[in-house]
Amino acid sequence: MMARRLLFLGPPGVGKGTQAQRLVGELGIPQISTGDMLRAAVAAGSEIGRRAKSFIDRGELVPDQVVIGVAEARLAEHDASAGFVLDGFPRTVAQAEALDRILERLGRELELCVVMEVAEPALVERLLRRSKLEGRSDDNEETIRNRMRVYREQTEPLVAHYRRRGIVRELDGLGSMDEVAERIRRAIAA
Repeated sequence: MMARRLLFLGPPGVGKGTQAQRLVGELGIPQISTGDMLRAAVAAGSEIGRRAKSFIDRGELVPDQVVIGVAEARLAEHDASAGFVLDGFPRTVAQAEALDRILERLGRELELCVVMEVAEPALVERLLRRSKLEGRSDDNEETIRNRMRVYREQTEPLVAHYRRRGIVRELDGLGSMDEVAERIRRAIAA
């Protein structure tokens, strides 16, 4: 049986969003990316977008209250009832605990946490390339290094949080998109 309520974890630039997009097409479940939802809110100039923009531009995490609200609303939508791939949420232990409460209220449980790992120098190079291709203002070298630090300090502890529950599968995030996708397929089918 393939897991269908998934969380993708890994440092910025590891490929969580790319791999989540591929997987949701195969499984017919939504990708829930708070980063994408927040960037859309910024582009739309909404109240949440204006609140989030200053944090995003500095490479800092958007406050929990804002992110949890966005994620809870999305998880409650009908298309997420059959499964989902979380990408970019939770990012802190407090958010993980909030996610646990949200899923409990919805009568669901996280089945698997897929952790993609790539060495930091390769990620910095990958993100700088992406910045040039996509013109993302949040991807300059200083901001990237700050995002890596924030990940190590605030998000990496989630691996231990989910490891205690026995739902972590770690895999190498280097290689072609197809190679990484195959590693993910094997991890969620195990």
